[in-house]
Amino acid sequence: MPETGTGTTDGTSGARGAAGAPRVSVVPAERGDARLEALLVEAVDELLRRYPSGSREEYHLAPGTRFLLGLLDGEPVGCIAQADADPAEFPDGVDMKRVFVRALARGHGVATRMVAAFEELARERGARRVRLETGTAQPEAVALYERLGYERVPAFGQWADSPLCLCYGKEL
Repeated sequence: MPETGTGTTDGTSGARGAAGAPRVSVVPAERGDARLEALLVEAVDELLRRYPSGSREEYHLAPGTRFLLGLLDGEPVGCIAQADADPAEFPDGVDMKRVFVRALARGHGVATRMVAAFEELARERGARRVRLETGTAQPEAVALYERLGYERVPAFGQWADSPLCLCYGKEL
């Protein structure tokens, strides 16, 4: 994955704020990486806290899904997943999944950097559009997506009929 943001020479996409500010970087990860697996479990745990009628099985990620880790001062604190969309349903598009940052690491721009790296990876793979599902119990996610230029789109996916489902999309 090419560098993004201010750029680094260590193969990551990173940013440094004012002197002493934490360094944010984004790196690719594979299933089986213990850091990624722990974050995916935490992400689903948080979803189940916010949507208690759900089940862990509802949050399965398909084989072939690509992952990025968000690091804060080199420590894994966030993840994001990129899944291929059904080309008949969403041509030239990818689905954004599992955008998650640990509570203690929020407010440092990790999610913003992960989404930027996600979009760059999507463009590299030939995608021209991104879509995602979030929900009414995730107001901070809604604020992030709207701040980053995502717009409401008609509901899709397994929760399309749920009044809790909010769907967003963006042209790349």
